[in-house]
Amino acid sequence: MHESPIIKFGGFHLDLSAVIMLFVTCTIVFVLVRLAVRNLSVENPSKLQNFMEWVVEFVQGIVASAMDLKKGKGYISLGLTLILFIFVANLLGLPFAIITDLPANFEVFGKTIEATRNLHDGYMAHVLWWKSPTADISITAGLAIIVFILMNYLGLKLNRKHYLKHYLEPFPIFLPLNIIENLAKPVALAIRLFANIFAGEVLITVILKMGILGIPFLAVWQGFSIFVGALQAFIFTILTMVYIAQTTIHEEAAH
Repeated sequence: MHESPIIKFGGFHLDLSAVIMLFVTCTIVFVLVRLAVRNLSVENPSKLQNFMEWVVEFVQGIVASAMDLKKGKGYISLGLTLILFIFVANLLGLPFAIITDLPANFEVFGKTIEATRNLHDGYMAHVLWWKSPTADISITAGLAIIVFILMNYLGLKLNRKHYLKHYLEPFPIFLPLNIIENLAKPVALAIRLFANIFAGEVLITVILKMGILGIPFLAVWQGFSIFVGALQAFIFTILTMVYIAQTTIHEEAAH
């Protein structure tokens, strides 16, 4: 069982590996997008520019499937950010993992790093430093909470009357159920993404323990994991757009 390096900072217990992988993911996405728009050309676009244009068109299709594109044009950048960030994050744990054997408590830059569990001093823990950040429930929960806050804020700002009214539909007695439904959306977003990516990395660990016999299975599963990573990024993004459409667009306004 791999442990996570935990650092105490300002009363919080931070997973140092998750913080590192978030930084790596953001850096990769930023560099990818920057390279794609560095030398824009209409007559002779680069392969990376063509790829990014395809991604933008794909995200436009996602937004258009959830709402009128005239109203959803402002959410294209949000969808593009989500799908690129989550897709890259989902794949980072596939090529390799960085695991070190360290004492349960050790210091980095004067800060004490602890293993996830309460281990005795001197116990050598298998500390995992490189992984898919979306294989950490705190990361997927953070993404889901951002979506939850955003969709409810936009509902109150752009569609306040009907947004508040829908909690009492079809009858006021449904108020508790409608509140639970709203609260369940970020929970479902977080758990779905986390469970799929975490399960994939666990299976890779199991296959690696098979030794040479596991190499063919590892190649097949890593190929399938790329598909799963892309699918989960798509699902998270399209559900985000659906939730925003549900809170900001009144049904009568769509006629």
